[in-house]
Amino acid sequence: MKKQRAFLKWAGGKYSLVDKIVKHLPDGDLLIEPFVGAGSVFLNTNYKRYILADINKDLISLFNFIKNKPQKFIEDAKLLFTEQNNQAEAFYELRDHFNHSKNPYQRALLFLYLNRHCYNGLCRYNSSGEFNVPFGQYHNVYFPEKELFAFSEKAQRAEFICAPYHQVMNKAQKGSVVYCDPPYMPLSQSANFTTYYSINFTIHDQKHLAHIALKLSKQEIPVLISNHDTIHTRKWYKDAQLHLVETRRSISCDGQGRKKIDELLALYSY
Repeated sequence: MKKQRAFLKWAGGKYSLVDKIVKHLPDGDLLIEPFVGAGSVFLNTNYKRYILADINKDLISLFNFIKNKPQKFIEDAKLLFTEQNNQAEAFYELRDHFNHSKNPYQRALLFLYLNRHCYNGLCRYNSSGEFNVPFGQYHNVYFPEKELFAFSEKAQRAEFICAPYHQVMNKAQKGSVVYCDPPYMPLSQSANFTTYYSINFTIHDQKHLAHIALKLSKQEIPVLISNHDTIHTRKWYKDAQLHLVETRRSISCDGQGRKKIDELLALYSY
């Protein structure tokens, strides 16, 4: 099966690792993702049903519009992808519209625009809940029409919900498989991207996630977690089968200086 790209750019997206992740995902009827992000794992698996969640309400709202009104949404979004709007002045004006809009449909259109035009596709909000990633200065901006239609088609099998991870994981029953891609444990203070949304993912959350995974595995519900390979993560995931995978990480526009980094796939099975 040819790998399917997500229509969003996403820091920490799993497209490059999806083959390795899928290899360790058990069979089941339902895949639950409490940290769906751009949805690369969802797009490249073949479960009967999906529950896909995130605490970012803009992201989940966007996914639901694409699921339910793909043709209209894609036509309307395309109007924002013009040469005129690929300039700093227009970008900051549209970013301001997004931050002040209360209209969910308008916010969804602008969220897609901002994602493809902002610096490296980052998703970051300030303490007031305003999107604050700067202009990306790309020569050409790709409109992901093909990827949007593919996502919409696959989304007919999915339920998208905005909820914290522990509430989402509580929905798991026998026959479910859970894949967790939480904000990663930082390798250094300067590499801490866990504030991608306005609610921080703390050390307590990291430990709590491992605790829930172990609890679910004892109920015969397998859980796979991705994270950096650190002393902390190896301690938290001591009850899981650990698989080491190598990837490259970069947060630069041009991709220079990408470094190889070890990641863990922690499988809690029964």
